[in-house]
Amino acid sequence: MLKKIKVPDVRLGMYLQEICASWMDHPFWRKSFLLEEPADLKILQTCGVTYVWIDTSRGLDVGADAEVTLEEDEVLKVEEEMLEIARESDVGAARVSLHEEVDRARKIHARARSAVVSMFGEARLGRAVDVAGASALVEEIDRSISRNAGALLSLARLKTKDDYTYLHSVAVCALMVALGRQLGLKDASLRNVGMAGLLHDVGKMLIPEEVLNKPGRLTDDEFEMVKQHPVKGWQLLQASQNVCDTALEVCLHHHEKVDGSGYPHRLSGEALTLVSRMGAVCDVYDALTSNRCYKSGWEPGEALRKMAEWRGHFDEAVFHAFVKTVGIYPTNTVVKLKSGRLAVVLEQSEKSLLKPVVQVFFSTNSNVHLPPERVDLAKSADSIAGMEDSAKWAAEIRKLTGI
Repeated sequence: MLKKIKVPDVRLGMYLQEICASWMDHPFWRKSFLLEEPADLKILQTCGVTYVWIDTSRGLDVGADAEVTLEEDEVLKVEEEMLEIARESDVGAARVSLHEEVDRARKIHARARSAVVSMFGEARLGRAVDVAGASALVEEIDRSISRNAGALLSLARLKTKDDYTYLHSVAVCALMVALGRQLGLKDASLRNVGMAGLLHDVGKMLIPEEVLNKPGRLTDDEFEMVKQHPVKGWQLLQASQNVCDTALEVCLHHHEKVDGSGYPHRLSGEALTLVSRMGAVCDVYDALTSNRCYKSGWEPGEALRKMAEWRGHFDEAVFHAFVKTVGIYPTNTVVKLKSGRLAVVLEQSEKSLLKPVVQVFFSTNSNVHLPPERVDLAKSADSIAGMEDSAKWAAEIRKLTGI
């Protein structure tokens, strides 16, 4: 039975069916879960939430002296609210500016990291992975991408060497959703590719940490060990509940190449599904642009150029769609204009991948900072002459974009 109770009446052992607050207004990434940890109870009591719904058939009931807030039809009302949330997730969100989306994207990014740490922690212990709670998270990632893809995709590139494994999965999830939108995927298919991105590297949790995080070159034996992670992850997900076929496929085959030189099964051509081809592109792009324990990441534009040179590695149609998705000059890239001014890319132009919308901030001719100026290069006589080292201008980027 579902009951709506006040948070002070919540106790360990209850099954929280729904928290009565916006998904963005509380720190729990799971939609429903058994409340077992004292730390989680304390967070619930102090995060500002007033009411929760509990399911007494799956956990403890309220005490006799607790105040239960139930109107005649309120038990059915929560199910209607859940259906409404599901319907809202299928409605395209209105486009907003990068500045408007950054704060929401940052919350989603942090929540996603927590979810991956939790799921991958279960995997490291050899347990089946609980993915049901992550579905709402993937929907929020999809909404953020639909409002302004540049915000979340830019945040997803920011990783430290220590949290790479977790945030790489978040980044690939966001990239898969953005690419899926570019390819025309919708609704469940779009959410499935997002979930696939979130889970594609779960098998790495079954690889020894000293090998996974080795700062130097791997030996042949160590590399063979790492190459086992797609199969190990696939086996783990098969033993888990609520895992879609798309996630299983991407987990197993995201290291395959269209020329048949990949692993674990050396598939090629038509034997590779669309979602596997998508996973390969998104996985490699984020790996190349991220700081790792053994290398610094490349600039996004440089990574795309290198990927374009690797003939036989990627499906050409999928790669071209991916370039359209992130842009030749992705959001937050620093570029030098032919006028000698430096600018940070804010968003892509529908007219040309070579002419994004930028924010000018510095003159290399006079070596002075300029008043920030938004310039749509598709409508300007100025144009991009080349890319600059974004790390050198990190402080300026944060001031201009909040990322």
